[in-house]
Amino acid sequence: MNNITNIHYGPLPADSPYVKPFRFHYTQNGKEKSWDLLKVHDSVSIVIFNVTRKKLVFVKQFRPAVYHGIISSDGVQPGNIDMAKYPPEIAVTMELCAGIIDKPISIVEIAREEILEECGYDIPADRIEEIIRYRSGVGTSGSEQTLFYAEVTDADKVPAAGGGVDDEIIDVVEYGLEEARKLTEKGTVITSPPSFLFGVLWFFMNRAPKN
Repeated sequence: MNNITNIHYGPLPADSPYVKPFRFHYTQNGKEKSWDLLKVHDSVSIVIFNVTRKKLVFVKQFRPAVYHGIISSDGVQPGNIDMAKYPPEIAVTMELCAGIIDKPISIVEIAREEILEECGYDIPADRIEEIIRYRSGVGTSGSEQTLFYAEVTDADKVPAAGGGVDDEIIDVVEYGLEEARKLTEKGTVITSPPSFLFGVLWFFMNRAPKN
C-alpha cells in the first residue's frame, strides 16, 4: 500500500467524474456574495460488526488529500518532499467501509456492494439497516452521506474477496470492543474522518453488546 513515489500536482480535468469545482453566487440581505464549491457524489458508510468474534470491521487506505494537507501545512511542495520525514504512512486513514453513490441502484444495494468489495462479506440487503442521513463537507460540497449498520458472521466471509476493486488498495482491520472504544477517548489523535468517529460512537451507544 505504502510504496508511494513520483508525487506531483496537475490541473483538474474538466471531465473529472468525481469533483466539479464552481462558484456559487447569491444575494443575502441585499448584499451580493459568492462561495467556491465542489460538486461531488453522495455516499454511504457502514458500521460493520462481526458477531462471531465480537469485532468491529474497519478499512485502511492511503488518502492523497490527507497527505497533501499534512505536507502543505508545513510548506512542502512536490519535488522537495523528504520521504523519511513525510512517509506515506502519515496519510493512511482508518475509516468505515464506504463508497460513493454512482450507480442507478438503491443506496442499500450500494452499501451491500461496498461491504463485499471492501471487506469481503456477502450479506443480503435486508440485513443492512439504515441509521441516519447527514451532510458532510458543509463548507465545500454539502454532499449527503447515509450511515448504515450491518452485522456479519464468519460464515458470510467470501474467500479472496475484500480489499477493494480495480486499482483500489484497501486493508481490512478488525478491532475488539475495548480497543475500538479507546479510539474515542479524550486526547486521542487519529487519522480518521468525523464520520468514522460518529459511527463508532453510535455503535457504542446503540448496538454494542452489554457484556
